[in-house]
Amino acid sequence: MDRDLLAARELATDLAVRAGRLQLERRDTLRMGAPKAHANDVVSDVDIASERLIVDAVRAAWPDDAVQAEEGHGGDGTSGWVWVVDPLDGTRNYISRTGPWSVCIALYHEDQARMAVVHDPAANETFSAVDGGGALLNGEPIAASSGPPLAEALVGVSFQPNPRTKERAGRVIRELLPLVGDIRRIPAALNLVYQAAGRLDGGLALDTKLWDIAAGALIAREAGVILGGSGPDFSTELTIGAAPPLWPALSERVRAVA
Repeated sequence: MDRDLLAARELATDLAVRAGRLQLERRDTLRMGAPKAHANDVVSDVDIASERLIVDAVRAAWPDDAVQAEEGHGGDGTSGWVWVVDPLDGTRNYISRTGPWSVCIALYHEDQARMAVVHDPAANETFSAVDGGGALLNGEPIAASSGPPLAEALVGVSFQPNPRTKERAGRVIRELLPLVGDIRRIPAALNLVYQAAGRLDGGLALDTKLWDIAAGALIAREAGVILGGSGPDFSTELTIGAAPPLWPALSERVRAVA
């Protein structure tokens, strides 16, 4: 296992910022494609152009690495390293101008995340982490919140907008909303990095894909956020995060209904 993770983070940061700039420049002229898995699973030509920008550069730098990318421009590799790319997490927010979105790049060695970048183009914020090296926001260290009581906690909620998951999310929100300070619905990657920066005290994501959560999960973990799911490990089916003092109460409530 031989890889300069700081160099990988530098490349990923540059690519995420370049993709974010492209997204800002082309927002007024984007073209929509056909929905993917369901009517609310939307994609634009900007998603595809952003992914090609990232994947082409990664392939040029490390041609033996595998790439898993949301819009299908990845491929197999032989090195044991895998880049996991979501070129535009929060497409519905992006096209409707109703909320934030991000560019997400993670690097795995076999099954372990080793490097991650999440870039918010509108806010010009870049969250990043290297395994064992802490979490950063625009180059400065960040940490999870102090973990207020559940009744005062601000909790992020993320979910895929397909009918089955919306029903599941509705059950969770009905359970949590009377118990917590408040809830915010945001895309999964920003949910996780906002926990890393202490802006959210906890959060959950339902029925995601790996590229939605891979980068944000490493950044959150490196900032001291506790992560789990239905069991001890978070998963695409259920990801729960919380500041350590909040973890017992929040995870118990979410697991009981999710």
